[in-house]
Amino acid sequence: MTRIMVFGTFDMVHIGHVDFFRQARSLAKKPHLIVSIARDAVVKRIKGEHSRRNERERRALLERNTLVDEVVLGQEEGYIEHIIEAKPDIIALGYDQKGEYVDRLERDIERTKLKIKIVRLKAFEPEKYKTSKLI
Repeated sequence: MTRIMVFGTFDMVHIGHVDFFRQARSLAKKPHLIVSIARDAVVKRIKGEHSRRNERERRALLERNTLVDEVVLGQEEGYIEHIIEAKPDIIALGYDQKGEYVDRLERDIERTKLKIKIVRLKAFEPEKYKTSKLI
């Protein structure tokens, strides 16, 4: 089993997210997909506004998704500790994920001495399937 971790807000799950999950799962023969959901405070800090659903509701939504094996809440401050706890073999980033955590991710993982591969996934029709455009 290969543990693959992805990150996001997931205020809704649309076809772009489904493709994101499928791409992540395709990285291994026996995938175990871990979805880390951004905490409410982090969403507010990064996006400047609250998500439509709170973290509890977003977690419940993803726990029902058959492509997802495990759902965890991210940290309110930092991020590396919950990655260490999840023990992923691969971290799959979305095509548009950026910011301070992504910029420091490789360096911070090297410091942990963990062997985690970082992969950037491809976009799936972002002109149509992006949460900010669908809301």
